[in-house]
Amino acid sequence: MSQDPARVNVRILDRDYMVACPHDERPALLDAAEYLNARMREVRDSGKVVGLDRVAVMVALNMANELLQLRTRGNRVTVEASDKVRALRERLESALGHTQRLEL
Repeated sequence: MSQDPARVNVRILDRDYMVACPHDERPALLDAAEYLNARMREVRDSGKVVGLDRVAVMVALNMANELLQLRTRGNRVTVEASDKVRALRERLESALGHTQRLEL
C-alpha cells in the first residue's frame, strides 16, 4: 500500500514553495530548505549578487563544489581504509603462515 506524498510548504527568501515528498522524508526536506534559505540569505545579504536567480545559481555552484570536495575526500578515505585492511590481512596471513610452519 503506497501513501500519497506529503505536500510540504517551504519558505526560501520570503517566497513559499509547495513541495511533494514522502512522509518519512519531510524532516530532511525541512532541514534542507532551512539550510538553503540560510545560504541564499548569506549570498543575498553580502550585496555582491543581485537577483533571486543569480543568488540561487551562486549558492547551487557553491554547494555543488562542496559536494564534489566531500566525495573526493570520501573516496580518498575509502582507498586509505582499503589499503590498511589489505596490509593488515597480509600481516595476519604472514603470521598465520609462520605459526603453521612452527607447528610442523
